[in-house]
Amino acid sequence: MRAFVFPGQGSQAVGMGKELAEAYPAARAVFDEVDEALGEKLSSLMWDGPADQLTLTENAQPALMAVSIAAVRALAEKGVDVGQAASFVAGHSLGEYSALAGAGALKLGDAARLLRTRGRAMQQAVPVGVGAMAALIGLDLDAARTVAEEAAQGDVCEAANDNAPGQVVISGHAAAIDRAVVIAKEKGAKRAMKLPVSAPFHCALMQPAADAMRDALAAVEITAPVTPIVPNVKTSAESDPEEIRRLLVEQVTGSVRWRESVSWMAGQGVTELVEIGAGKVLTGMARRIDPNLTGRAINTPADLDDLAAGLA
Repeated sequence: MRAFVFPGQGSQAVGMGKELAEAYPAARAVFDEVDEALGEKLSSLMWDGPADQLTLTENAQPALMAVSIAAVRALAEKGVDVGQAASFVAGHSLGEYSALAGAGALKLGDAARLLRTRGRAMQQAVPVGVGAMAALIGLDLDAARTVAEEAAQGDVCEAANDNAPGQVVISGHAAAIDRAVVIAKEKGAKRAMKLPVSAPFHCALMQPAADAMRDALAAVEITAPVTPIVPNVKTSAESDPEEIRRLLVEQVTGSVRWRESVSWMAGQGVTELVEIGAGKVLTGMARRIDPNLTGRAINTPADLDDLAAGLA
């Protein structure tokens, strides 16, 4: 069994998706449609930079989704359908929107506009400098939560991403995150380091963004995905459109339970994670989460052709 997984923020790079657009008309059409939906040439920013503009949350989120869906549509052009090739889909944070668009639950234009709204709302929820995030390497989720609770001292400090065994990201008020870095090292973390992010994602400080997304999501149509999705905050399969809508709102302030999601899929018989889109972050995590899993990243025409040939 196979799952298609979709990357989150941090996987962006100038030039991403350009080879796909040049090689496949279906991929080129995705970038054109996203540009039209946003009323701007996001594709030019993706392919030509500058990198600091692409990295802005409001740009990176729809851009990463566009690359993922370009690859999905290119696969479809070669006869590989998500519903037939994958038993589940899942995405890391914003990648959940890519997964839903790839599985036909969200229209492409709606996904682009939602992610633009999501990126802006997440950035605006907390003034720059008030929040922060840090990666704790070498501590499991329970230990990371203990660190966060001890560091909070009345501030927000929460586990934001449970990415893989021994790799947890915490999020909250900057002062609390500073305290947590010190405490984590005292408790045996191999590394504890603040991340170069512009806002404290996936914690209670994101409530204004969750409210904005509740309104935005209420205005779009969500249909049942052709393949069940494993949402970040639930970690088991879901196909009901209204429950998916609710979980997308909850995800803004909730923890990305990636390790649990992947473990659940492996428990259902999934043996291969195919990462669709930019980078190979999720591929790198696959075997760390479950040694019986293999991961492969699909982000160039050669990768895509190999996958299509293998599934033919």
